[in-house]
Amino acid sequence: MRESFYLFLILCISGLLLIYGVHTISISYDEAIIFFHGTNLVHYMALYSTKIFGQSDLALRAPFILFHLLSIILLYKIGKLILKRRLDRVLSVAIYALLPGVNSVVLFVNSGSIVIFFTLLFVYLYMREFKIGAYIVLMCSLFIDNSFAILYVALFFYALFNRKKDLLILTFILFSLSMYIYGYNTGGKPKGYFLDTVGVYAIIFSPFLFLYFVYALYRILIKEEKNILWYISFFSLLFSLVLSLRQKLLLEDFAPFVVLAIPLMIKVFFNSYRVRLPQFRKYHNVIFTFVIAILLFNTGLCFLNQPLYMLLKDPSKHFAINYHVAKELAVELKKSGVTKVNIKDDKMALRLKFYGIEGDDSYRLTNDKEVDGYQRKIEIVYYGIKVRTFYLYRIS
Repeated sequence: MRESFYLFLILCISGLLLIYGVHTISISYDEAIIFFHGTNLVHYMALYSTKIFGQSDLALRAPFILFHLLSIILLYKIGKLILKRRLDRVLSVAIYALLPGVNSVVLFVNSGSIVIFFTLLFVYLYMREFKIGAYIVLMCSLFIDNSFAILYVALFFYALFNRKKDLLILTFILFSLSMYIYGYNTGGKPKGYFLDTVGVYAIIFSPFLFLYFVYALYRILIKEEKNILWYISFFSLLFSLVLSLRQKLLLEDFAPFVVLAIPLMIKVFFNSYRVRLPQFRKYHNVIFTFVIAILLFNTGLCFLNQPLYMLLKDPSKHFAINYHVAKELAVELKKSGVTKVNIKDDKMALRLKFYGIEGDDSYRLTNDKEVDGYQRKIEIVYYGIKVRTFYLYRIS
């Protein structure tokens, strides 16, 4: 009962943080493209959610938050198959829920949270030896997203090294079909994206946690038993690093599979921690406290990033600028009684459309003051810092 309470608490805290995060961001141009012009599963999930709950940021992102919460439950159930102690299981789920990259995936409209959920569902069913259900999930994943091709490759190696003939054949067929349906770009010349890729992973995990994560995967490689989670995470990480030597990758294709080995990292840490007498655990305690503190700091930046404008000379350099401004601008336009406006910035126009600001020639909105006589000057301000300025002109 106590363990269930901790899981429930993690789910509540994660859900509330994500709801808060949703209210601090606006729809981005890439998300608006998916919402208005997409044809994939993500588009239809976002579209039907807004039709049911109303066209708002929370409704737009609600399906992905739900998938995230279900993934936490699945990871906890997988943890019960791997980790013997209650503390280890709760801690692995808590760290996963705090990962900056995981929270970013959930907050933004993309397939990442769906990919993680279906991968964990497959792993859970497979580890529980419900193979028919696991294989059905794996076959369905072919039609969900092209990034599952990485999962098929990782599972192919798992099946190869562990002599799982049925899984070997299935993953080979699914990978071939994925390449046929979606294709994969392998062109380009070596351009040194390796360090960029490592840097992105450091942001996804937080730097020091990523270092220990890599160490844990390596330690399992040379010393400990390797299960299906290890194969998925290790080969996804390995392939992404190798391919980054040749071309720039979409890390959202690889990251959802890499982060799944968090329970294994926890297992490696506590195996090393508990074999030592209490008086010899000080080093581990210091390292653990430091890594968790940095993780909490980086996660905090995901949800409390607007105050960073106070530290920047140029607000346009803010890492989340593409997810700001539009909602506040729409609110200010509606305060002026304007729901239709002409704007040359096509990207902003599409973003404003989500908030009910359509295109029209009665008003013109510009980023720069063209002539005197504008009807209203609209300033978007965060924490006392002027981020963007717009000028509203009445045409007719």
